[in-house]
Amino acid sequence: MDLSPDGESPTLKMPSSSAQDRQMSVWFQKIENGEIKLPRFQRHQAWDKNRICSLLDTVTKNLPLGVTLILNVDEEKFVSRYLVSAPKTNNRVTEHLLDGQQRLTAMWRALNNNYDNVTYFLYLDKYDDLIPLEEKVGESQVWYYTRWENKSGRQMPLWVDIPQECLRRGLIPMNLFRPGDIGKEISQWIRSALLISKPAAGEENFEGSLTAWMGKIQEIDKAIGEFRETIAHFNLPYLALPSQTSKETALKVFINMNTNSKPLSQYDIIRAEIEGVKGVSLDDYQKQLDEKYPNIKNYFELPFLILATSALMQDKSPNQRGMWDMDKDQMVENWEKMANGLSSMAVFMESQGVFDQNRLPTNAVLSVIAALYTHIPENLDARGKYEILLRKYLWSSFFTDRYENSAATHAFVDFVTLKHIINGDLKEDGTQWVEEDVPVLNRLTNPLSTEDEMLRVGWPKRENIRGRGILAVFSKMGALDFADGAQLSRQHLLEGRRHYHHVYPDGLLKGSNVESYLALNCALITDKTNLNIGKKDPLDYLKERYSWISEDIVDARLTSHLIPIDELKSGGYEGLTEEEKSYKVTLDYRKFIAKRAQYVAKAISVLTDGREITAYEIINRVESEAHCH
Repeated sequence: MDLSPDGESPTLKMPSSSAQDRQMSVWFQKIENGEIKLPRFQRHQAWDKNRICSLLDTVTKNLPLGVTLILNVDEEKFVSRYLVSAPKTNNRVTEHLLDGQQRLTAMWRALNNNYDNVTYFLYLDKYDDLIPLEEKVGESQVWYYTRWENKSGRQMPLWVDIPQECLRRGLIPMNLFRPGDIGKEISQWIRSALLISKPAAGEENFEGSLTAWMGKIQEIDKAIGEFRETIAHFNLPYLALPSQTSKETALKVFINMNTNSKPLSQYDIIRAEIEGVKGVSLDDYQKQLDEKYPNIKNYFELPFLILATSALMQDKSPNQRGMWDMDKDQMVENWEKMANGLSSMAVFMESQGVFDQNRLPTNAVLSVIAALYTHIPENLDARGKYEILLRKYLWSSFFTDRYENSAATHAFVDFVTLKHIINGDLKEDGTQWVEEDVPVLNRLTNPLSTEDEMLRVGWPKRENIRGRGILAVFSKMGALDFADGAQLSRQHLLEGRRHYHHVYPDGLLKGSNVESYLALNCALITDKTNLNIGKKDPLDYLKERYSWISEDIVDARLTSHLIPIDELKSGGYEGLTEEEKSYKVTLDYRKFIAKRAQYVAKAISVLTDGREITAYEIINRVESEAHCH
């Protein structure tokens, strides 16, 4: 029989490709029963926390997601695997999921709360006791909170596992919305969350208070039930390839379905709108901006920075809605001020040791700082005064949870309040706006990261606000190269001359099963230095440095990274048994990162207060305080 070029029989008729409906509860049932598996050639889950939040938000608001693709299975043509964390039932597989893995895995894991280091919540501002009644608009949004273990092995922050604390923040865990018979679990959570407000027998108007309390339980139960219904009945349609489809054709369809075309961006649409009405070329404006201030684009894509800053300058939120709503004529009129603001932002960021997008903890701060510069006077005294305020804002954004969720919304609120302070505006009651009015600067609502938290923060090369924030602290201190003493600069980074280096070598720690990819074990040094250090014990590579450079010089270079030198001078692992070596390496390493965490915490307290400080001063303060205690 002759075959077509695709390898299919020309007589084989493919069925219609019309999408078929399937509710989320049915998807979950099939995953739970082990009927759906993934071809092993599929990549593993790759979505980050923000994208998962966006997906969950879409589902809870019952907005369309697009279709998935399955291959009906009689006999499995591909080596397969279960979705991450799905039950391994060994039941008969009826479907292979070709497209939609990221969506379904994210839904399954978030609604079953089995991500290792993150918990997802539905935020309902109605139940948020931390915001005034007049600010409540009936908003719902999916948020996440990063988790870590403290020294005692407890999951932090502790409040995430306390129903009462969650509810007072307006947060309901996403696992209470999963399909299935979980009424008892929901009831227990609600009663636990409201237990503190349950009236005691014998108190005045006990019956009325008890009725009101029971009404609150029913109200929350109803709210959860409505969202559960939305999620359970959410339609995630699919296209199905018949079971007789060949492996070659299934792969071809998979590749075609996963090839992303480049859609029109929001900037493209706004550019067309402006050019159509004003006859002004936004491309020309952007090109001139880039030529005049080439460093701006190092921090983020110019189109986004232009739109976000322009929106804030018109008191619009730096998100898609705010960008759509801003006056485009005014955007063009403000162009020069906006360009100067972005330029000042880039200079300021460099002065704080943040040189580019890959080392930037959160891009939410960029448009805020740029827009604020359009309000800061040019004279040096005023500029110096308000740049202290900018430093407080910048470092607080790196070391609080403020920008972990709803970054654009929170950035807008912080911007408006900071602008009031800079402009000397008065509140409605005639009093001055003060720093405590800026949410990100308010330590009661947005406390700074603790040493315990920083001990668990991952490698800063990844997209990780806290990890990159810690690296930014080192950069701010100067980050001299261990070998040649050159200070970290943007040019080094652009040329790829600085590498992420394990201060305690990765090879040494792997042998002891210790996590080496921690922010507190990182230093940015040149590639040659990195390669020369290799897997040597810290004491060995320090001795090599001391042999051809004075000890004072080497120590100064290490100090510029806030590296505790005495704790780094470890070694003497030769001649030990594997068990002895593992124990000593682990102990030495923990002492090292614990001390470095103290240095970083002290640096954070100073930087978030808007002050300048050197690495020597930080270390001396920490050691002086230790001696005093």
